[in-house]
Amino acid sequence: MLAVEGVRVTLGDAEVLHGVDLTVASGEWVTVIGPNGAGKSTLLRAVGGAVPCQGRIIIDGTPTSALPRRRRAQLVATVAQQPVVPPGMRVLDYVLLGRTPYIAPLGRESAQDLSIVEQVLDSLELRRFTGRELETLSGGERQRVFLARALAQGAPLLLLDEPTSALDIGHQQEVLELVDRLRQERALTVLATMHDLSVAGEYADRLVLLAEGRVAADGPPEQVLTEELLALHYRARVRVIAGEFGPIVVPVRLS
Repeated sequence: MLAVEGVRVTLGDAEVLHGVDLTVASGEWVTVIGPNGAGKSTLLRAVGGAVPCQGRIIIDGTPTSALPRRRRAQLVATVAQQPVVPPGMRVLDYVLLGRTPYIAPLGRESAQDLSIVEQVLDSLELRRFTGRELETLSGGERQRVFLARALAQGAPLLLLDEPTSALDIGHQQEVLELVDRLRQERALTVLATMHDLSVAGEYADRLVLLAEGRVAADGPPEQVLTEELLALHYRARVRVIAGEFGPIVVPVRLS
């Protein structure tokens, strides 16, 4: 579904990504981890077309350089870390924005667009919130709305930038279980970033460790979440314990 080949991104005078290579198979969930400033969010923004880059990004067999913006939006949907929501925006109107790539300029949403949005709202149990303004919802409810907009795009590739960073542990689990269920039901491919290493290892098929803008490790969680790699790249003392669904990373006091 996705191939990233030698991607470099420069922001201002600083090169943030230095020749990153990455592949994500159709239906796979890959999570990018790494310390602050490693380039995780920049990588997702490059894949989504939000920042220019050098190298090649190929989505569903087509280089993004050959994809019109509208077609790219039909293939890739993004849930940003802090989505910008206009004041007073209602849930229904926000989710309808996901249908923008299918609506002609100056056109209106069709009956099919409305039907797709209604199905998404039902699947995420959001129908009762359609008339509510987003700022009146809880953090977990808002996160489901952000996900609903992305799903309304009907794109096979879903980019999730720190999807649980502002949520308590219960809502984190709710959102991640929902993403995993929808991935299986809708044959979605997921590329995410996460700070919580234990959670990342529980849900992802594969982890990619970025450090200083380069891929430092790539493989199953058990191969990437090791005490040696985490000590080297996070400069942290940890213990890694085998868990039911993946490695559990526990910080250890230095003294």
